[in-house]
Parts: sequence; C-alpha cells; structure tokens
Amino acid sequence: MRPDTPAENVDHTAEAARLERTAGLYPEDAEALLLQAAAHLELSGDRPAATTLYDRLLSSADGLENPYLVRALKASNLWEYGHEAEARAIITGIRVAAPRDPAPWVIVAESLEAHDELEAAHETFTEGARLLLTDVAEPPYSTHPLLFGRHRVRRMLGVAHDDWDVLADTLSTAPVPLDELHDPKRVWSLGSDNPAELQAEISRLRAELGTYREALSRPFPVAVLHWPANELAELVAAYPALAEEYPSHETHLATIEASLRELASSGTPNLGIVTGTVPSYEAFAASEGTSPSDTDLLPQYATTLAARGRAVEWPPQRGAVCWCGSGRGYEGCHGA
Repeated sequence: MRPDTPAENVDHTAEAARLERTAGLYPEDAEALLLQAAAHLELSGDRPAATTLYDRLLSSADGLENPYLVRALKASNLWEYGHEAEARAIITGIRVAAPRDPAPWVIVAESLEAHDELEAAHETFTEGARLLLTDVAEPPYSTHPLLFGRHRVRRMLGVAHDDWDVLADTLSTAPVPLDELHDPKRVWSLGSDNPAELQAEISRLRAELGTYREALSRPFPVAVLHWPANELAELVAAYPALAEEYPSHETHLATIEASLRELASSGTPNLGIVTGTVPSYEAFAASEGTSPSDTDLLPQYATTLAARGRAVEWPPQRGAVCWCGSGRGYEGCHGA
C-alpha cells in the first residue's frame, strides 16, 4: 500500500494477502508482516481470519520476539466477535505473566475499557505502570500510552488525581490538557447548540488527532548495529577487511553501549539497537550492488533493519534482559 493512499480506498483483504506473500519471502520479518496482515483483516471485518493469523504466529516453531503482544492482539480481536470468555482468559494470562513490554498492557487494558470494564482496565493500566515505571526517572516514550490510558480511565471513574496522573499531563504534548481531553462529559458537547461549545470540542478533537499523528509519524529509532558473537565471528572470517571495524566481540559490545550513552547525553531521542545476521547482511549488500566488506554499508544496513521494525528500544525497560544476549538483566550487565 502506498503511504499516500487514502484509508477509505484500501482493499484490506488484498493488502493482507500481499503482506502474507511478503512474509513468505522474508521469513526474518514474518512476525511484523503477519501482524500487519492481521490488522488489515480486522479492518476488513474478517476477524476469524485475523485470529487464524495470530494462532499461526503463536504456533511458530521459531518462537516470537513479542509473544505477549500477539496474545494481547488476539484477545482484543476475539472479544470483538463474541469470544469473550477466551479473550478474558488470555488477558488474565498476560497480566499474570507481567511482560516487560508496555504494548501488551496497553492493548488488553484498552480492550477492557472498550467493553466498559473500567475497574479492570484501571487495574491493568496501573499494574503495567507499577511494573515498568517504579523508580524510573524519565518514562520511556513507549510507556506514555500506559500513563495516558490510566489517566483517561481514572477520569471516567471520577477518582482524584495522583502523581502518575500529574506526570501523564506533563508528558502530553497536546495543546489541550489531558483533563479536558479525557473529560467524560465531552460527548454532550457534540449535541450542543452553543457555537462556543462546538468550537471547543473541535479544538479538542484536533488536539487528539495531532497526538495520534505524532505517534504514527514518530521517526525510526537512531539504531546501532549489534552482531551476536557467532555472527560476528562468521562475518569477520568471511570479510577480513571488517576486522579493523570489529577488533573483538567484547570491544564491539562496549562500543555499542558507549555510543548509545553518548547519543542519549547529547539529547538524541528514540534510540534503538538492531541485530544483524550474515545472510541478511549479504543479501542487503547484493541489493545495493556493494561488497559486504564496505564499512559504509554497515550504517545503511542498520537503518534498513530499523525501518523494517527490527529495532529494540534502548535502554531496555526496567528489569528486562540486556540487549547483548547474555541473558542477564540489563542493570547487572551493560547497564551497570
């Protein structure tokens, strides 16, 4: 689908089929592509087919990068076409598993909210925020929807503001305060005969639309390329000219962390790490008509992986494993 194609002109069924075919050609990107395909199927109204795609991903022998995200999307989709009991069971499982990624928390909480389960939605938003934001000085961008959603539900419940509500309003970049955007009485202004009330609601809608557009247009992460030890050894053995770029794996890991910290200290936002593989890199070099030995190709490869949704956020969420693949928590590894 062309980026300038109006949404109403999209054939969601055809787009889903195209994405499925593309996933067959690029198995390393299959997870992201099939999730997009499932979203198109949901938009087309074929929710059972979307569930089939989610099940296909969850049964993948290769494992998933974001299994709880897939489960959350499946639960939300199931509830929309009458499978409430199964959806609730999946949501309960996600909450018990306590994933360190904010996206599954937001999806299941919003699903509960959409079905008027406001108390459960509030509990879910709060559990996610408590897990990911306790003792965190600056909430990562990916956690902002947790705070915004929690603020919205608390306004609907009519409870008093707490510190996280104040933080949510501080983080919001909308020209209209969250208290006004999340006012549960807003629905009445849409039927008002008062021009001033209607104009105020139009301003609020524009502010919400601007926030959504900002999130959708958020640039790709400034991504640093990471090679696992076995991949780096294979890369340098095949292309000795890269040995100067990568004198050792330990140096490579230390350089990544130091580079990211330097970028962060300079104020660069939205930092990430992409992990390369030798076959993927060779295929990219071939597509560019360049030798893999060319060091100028490395940052281009990293940018391409980030554009394909392969970047993981840096620094990792609190309590998450280190990006280096050691299996240890980030705080006790490269985050020490």
